[in-house]
Amino acid sequence: MISSIFSQLFQTLLIVVLAPLLLGWVNQCRAWLQNKRGAGVLQPYRVLHKLFHKDAVLADNASPLFRTAPYIQFACMVLVASIVPMVATDLPFAAAADVIALVGLFALARLFAALAAMDIGTAFGSMGARREMLVASLAEPALLMILFMPALIAHSTSLTTIVEALAHREFVLYPSLAFAAVAFAMVALAENARIPVDNPATHLELTMIHEAMILEYSARHLALIEWASAIKLSNYSAIGIALFLPWGIASAGDWSAVPLALAVLFVKLLLGGAGLALLETLSAKLRIFRAPEFLGTAFLLAVLGMLMLEL
Repeated sequence: MISSIFSQLFQTLLIVVLAPLLLGWVNQCRAWLQNKRGAGVLQPYRVLHKLFHKDAVLADNASPLFRTAPYIQFACMVLVASIVPMVATDLPFAAAADVIALVGLFALARLFAALAAMDIGTAFGSMGARREMLVASLAEPALLMILFMPALIAHSTSLTTIVEALAHREFVLYPSLAFAAVAFAMVALAENARIPVDNPATHLELTMIHEAMILEYSARHLALIEWASAIKLSNYSAIGIALFLPWGIASAGDWSAVPLALAVLFVKLLLGGAGLALLETLSAKLRIFRAPEFLGTAFLLAVLGMLMLEL
């Protein structure tokens, strides 16, 4: 029992502490691909340190919801990190939530982000909230369809059980998972405000979605939101690894395999971050009215994969 609790705390702290590092790696790879020097992989930590040491500035009409929303968003992302197996499947908290609850936690964080964006009453905040809800209404059904596919294979909606079924049993090829992997990548880009659906580095009115919702935040509140965004990217990376590349994740109680699992995890994250940077460099930002087509394609790919699985 003590070893399971230690494993739980270790994996949760691992993804929370290293999430800004993954974001810094993606930004650094994108800078290299654009023939730029880049700010370094530790830049997100410097930004968080600077923001936590600033004094917060709040609008006069800001309600308690506006003040508490960043903490709720951060807590939701930490909870997701506590139920996604990254290194080992020995996670006691994972038994309390399955993939459906996972989507619910993402939706809860998004709900409070949208409500807080509309709380001040600015045009940018309301516009960003509406666009965020548009993306969410299309991304969440696609994500559920994607998660149901490995759940049908493992006969369980628990992520740890799915990993055990896909990684620690006899090797079987599931062509339907290839469709699900492509659909998951498309949904992950939309959910994490990445190109081609959104651009995290822009403040142009016609293009921004996520950035429009946080323009009124500063200091520790903005730091928590940025940190939560980095954890969300790491969580999606961990979910993708658990569903489609689970090989290398240690089984419950196998502590001898943890060092190798850690090394394999870092390699997967390095390659995934570099692939994301390459995709963003080669892709162009879509118009907001093309986002439904993009996410609709992801939903159709997930449905096609599920139909292939049933056949």
